[in-house]
Amino acid sequence: MNARSDGALLGALQRGDRHALAELVERHQSVLLGHARALLGDRGRHEDVVQEVYLRLLERPPQVPPDKHGDADAERAHLLAWLHTVTRNCCMDTMRSESRRRAREGSAASQDIARPSHSGGAHAVEQRDTREAVERGLAKLPQDQREVLVLRLLGERSYKDIAQITGKKIGTVGWLISEGLKALAGELAPLADGVGERGAKA
Repeated sequence: MNARSDGALLGALQRGDRHALAELVERHQSVLLGHARALLGDRGRHEDVVQEVYLRLLERPPQVPPDKHGDADAERAHLLAWLHTVTRNCCMDTMRSESRRRAREGSAASQDIARPSHSGGAHAVEQRDTREAVERGLAKLPQDQREVLVLRLLGERSYKDIAQITGKKIGTVGWLISEGLKALAGELAPLADGVGERGAKA
């Protein structure tokens, strides 16, 4: 059986089909979690934000424009633009709320990042090291660079989409991506050197 397009799922959701929501969650949740995590960090808040996004999707699903009906790619792009925009707005609301809370409490929130441990040989170790190096690099970037890189690399959004989601000009988006990639390359360089040294010894 062919998978239903995003437009078909939205139509089903508007008719009260809760299974359609489950399909949409499964299809798009990981990239939305990545977007929210880029803005909020890895302390569970990004998961709460994405849950809120899907509640809003359930309550008021977006309408697919008539000229996009029947074009699965156009339907998907339309829905993803909506999902990313709502995700970003929810993240900004969360950050404003936390800023007010920190001001009241007079203390900063913890910045600890818990990562699962993995084992399984040299290849698994290298994969883990690479992933952790990328995460460290992203965490060190300014928020605006981190967000556009996650949208571009993980969300596979076009510059135009990213500009629409973030409210930035396309030229600014391109500059932020370029600067972010340069910074990430610097973070990953020691890891690449280490791999090269291990290869030379093998």
